[in-house]
This record gives sequence, C-alpha cells and structure tokens, in this order.
Amino acid sequence: MATGAAAPDRWETVIGLEVHVQLRTRTKLFCGCPNAFGARPNAHLCPVCYGLPGALPVPNRRAVELAVLAGLALNCDIPDESVFERKNYFYPDLPKGYQITQFERPIAVNGWLSIRAGGPGDEGGGESEGREPRRIGIHRVQLEEDAGKLIHTVFPGIEDKSGVDFNRAGVPLIEVVSEPDLRSAEEAGAYARLLKSRMVFAGISDADMEKGNLRIDGNISVRERDGAELGARVELKNLNSFRYLERAIRFEEERHRSLLARGEPVAVETRLYDESKGQTEAMRTKEEAEDYRYFPDPDLPPIRLPAGLVDEQRRRLPEFPDERAARYRSEHAVAADQAERIAARREIAEYYDTALAAAVEAGSPLREAAATAARWITGDVAAREKQDGRLAVEPARLGRLLHLRTAGEIPRSAARKVFAAMCETGREAADLIAELGLDDAAEGSELDALAARLAAEHPEDREAYRAGNRKAIGAFMGRAMRELGGRAAAREVRAALERALTPEGPPDDGPPPPEAAGGE
Repeated sequence: MATGAAAPDRWETVIGLEVHVQLRTRTKLFCGCPNAFGARPNAHLCPVCYGLPGALPVPNRRAVELAVLAGLALNCDIPDESVFERKNYFYPDLPKGYQITQFERPIAVNGWLSIRAGGPGDEGGGESEGREPRRIGIHRVQLEEDAGKLIHTVFPGIEDKSGVDFNRAGVPLIEVVSEPDLRSAEEAGAYARLLKSRMVFAGISDADMEKGNLRIDGNISVRERDGAELGARVELKNLNSFRYLERAIRFEEERHRSLLARGEPVAVETRLYDESKGQTEAMRTKEEAEDYRYFPDPDLPPIRLPAGLVDEQRRRLPEFPDERAARYRSEHAVAADQAERIAARREIAEYYDTALAAAVEAGSPLREAAATAARWITGDVAAREKQDGRLAVEPARLGRLLHLRTAGEIPRSAARKVFAAMCETGREAADLIAELGLDDAAEGSELDALAARLAAEHPEDREAYRAGNRKAIGAFMGRAMRELGGRAAAREVRAALERALTPEGPPDDGPPPPEAAGGE
C-alpha cells in the first residue's frame, strides 16, 4: 500500500463549554440559609428559598465579590453595573418556577484563558510543551442561584421513588460561558482543568466535582472544515468529571460525523452521558433563549459595584498554577512536567520556593539549585509525603541539604540517607552528616584502591568489560557502592572503576551509558 500524507479531515468540531462553579460563601445567594454540603434533605430552607409570597431576596455581598474575583481570574472586563433576570422554566427541583440569573448584562464579560492541549487521543487533557498556546475566549461570567437536586431511592419510606432536596436551591453559582473556540475533546479538557485550578487557587470555590461544586455542560457541533456557519448544536448536560467530558465529546463528535456522512440531520437536543455504556442518550429537545422568557427581576435592583471593589479584588489574585509553571520553566529551566506538578498545588509550590531560596542563600547557583530542588520535590519528597501523609522536613532545611548536593559535598546516596534521618528527627542536614559517618567521603586514592581490588577479585567481569561489554561495569558499580555505603558520588566511583578496568583508557566504542552518571 502506498504511504503518504493523510488526507485532510473534511469535518471540524466546534465546542463551547458552560462551567457552573459553586461559590465559597457561608450563606446562600439571596438569604441567610447555610451554604453547606451534606445536611439532611431540606434542612437549609426558608421562605426566600421557596419563593413564597412576600419573601424578598437580598444579594449576598460576598458572592458578588467572589464573582468579580472570578471574572478577573479569567481575564474578563468588569462592568460597573450588572442586572439579575428571571429565567422561567418548570422543573421539580426549581421551587419558584424560575431561576434568578443574569443574561443580557452579566457581572463579567470578554475574558480568555490560554491553553496548550495534548494531541488527539490524549485523555490527560493537560498542557503539551511542544504545542503553541491557544487563547480560548470567554463570552461572559454570570452570577446566579443553583436549583435543588433530585434524589432517587434514598428517602426513608419512599424506595423506588424520587424526592427533591432543596438544600442546594439558592446556593450561589457563577456560570462561565466560553466562546465556541474549542476544537477537540483534549482542548475542552485542558480548558476545564485550567478554569478549575484558577477557581481553587483564588479561593473562589472548592470546585469538588464529587460534591457538585463544579459541573460542566458542553455544546458541540460539527461542520464542514472552514465552513462559515455552525452545524446543528447538541448540549451535553451535567458532566461531573473531566474524563467523562472528554469521552462524551468524542462520542458525540463521531456520532455527528457519521450522521452527516450519511446525509442525515443532527437533531438539536440536550443529551446525557451514560458512563456505564460510554455513550450519550437523548434527554429532551434543546430550549433556546426565547423559551426562557428572560426579564429583569422586579425584586432586585441592578448591582452597582462600589468604587474600589474591582481594584481590591484584583489585589487578591494569586499567581496561578499555569503562570507559576511557566515562570519555573523560563526563569529556573525546570523540566515542563516537573514544573506543572510542583505548581499544581499551592502547598508544594510554596515549599519549592522556600527550599530553593534556602539553597541559593547557602551559595548554590539558581538554575542548578532549581533543577535539584525540582527533582527532589517530585521524587523523594513526594514519595515521603505519600508515606507519611505530610511534608516531614521544613523546606528551608531541605534547601540547605540540596545545597550540599549541588556543591558536590555529599553524593546522592548519602543525601538520601540524610533526608530520611531528617524526616525522622527534624534536624539539620549538617548535623546528621557527621553523626551518620557520611562526612568521611571516599575519594582519590581510596576509590582507586577499591576499584583495583574489585577488578582483581572478579576477573571474568573484568575481561568481559575489556572485551567491549560496557554493561559489565554495572556489576562493579553495585559492589563498589555497597561497600562505600554512600560515601562517594557514583560519577567518581565509575571513573575510578574505568581506570582500574582499562589501564590504557576505556574501550573506544561510544559514549558511556547514562546509568549512574551522577544525576538525581
């Protein structure tokens, strides 16, 4: 079969996401009922939650502040004034028969996030170092109240039936509506993950998807590539994990393409993803904006932001994980995967920053110390945290240990022994080195003598090495390192063994293998 460039894909997928983020407030959006997860059904309710006659809503100032902060975190413009509207629809978990939301004049508009998505088939959906960033537009961020929740077969005495828990009714949300700029499931996953990380880092939301703090609706259509008009749009409703989001989009993408290839129309509808079947299923026909009969809520005046509120919230913005990872890559030359792992958790990022600062203060060059710190924190420190459930060594003390590694004062194996002792005792590395007998580093003539003895004791391995089998040195390395007990760097041990095994120099059959070359 002839091979060559793949034929260009006839179809293009167009995706927009609506991400619902529950705000981290003590009370609901328009009343004083607790905003708390896990209470018994219908415990956190009042006349405002039910929309009873005479019960008037009062906006939660903290929710407004967090919505503004979210808009800033998403690079949005913040209008001086926004308006609450009523979105009219009837559903069992909506006690008033309408939802208070925003539409024409939301609290934030015209934002963006920059993503670097993995290639097709990559379910990680994370950043890819080899891809150029793509800016995904954000149409608006609207502040709104949540609906209640249908509960199936868990209410006492009504098995095989459904009940409604209204505790969530009135909980403050923002809905982040993207532009239709996403072109693949991988890009949608990357965008949603990045949005979540910003909400969590700024303290806007816990964004716990298992508790429903963050839910995603996906709008997907397929059109002829470079076509001017969008294809028929399908909404994927209430996706509660990034993996399901990506899988649902992939399923819909293929379903649309198959229908279009056969000349069949795509129905405009809302669909649900069934994770057990790995496919989407029709839920209802899709409503349009006019079906909801939006109009300004007569009980709520426009929100006019106080002078200085936007600037106050802007000062609260942290350095976000994607920004921090980019800085680690550019300023510290840290590998992309390590930079992203460190930056993903605020606690680990601050731990790395403090350890690196201590290493540099002790005299290590910045980039060398950064490379060592990144390797240790994503390796030994992460493994120890998993074992102990905590970061057992103070970051500044770790930084001083890493300086000793960077300066070549102790080998890797010795540093690991010291680190283990530091985890157990909380003491300084310099004190433990002498106590563990690791300050008597083997070098020079001692290493040469050890290498010569081992070469004489193991003639078969020696001759195999001299005959060109470079892997034979691995057995000598293991013997030497066991005898030394961490008192020498692997690089120096290897050099001594090469001198002993090849008195006229090592065989000229290519560079040495990377094994035990002194890396972390």
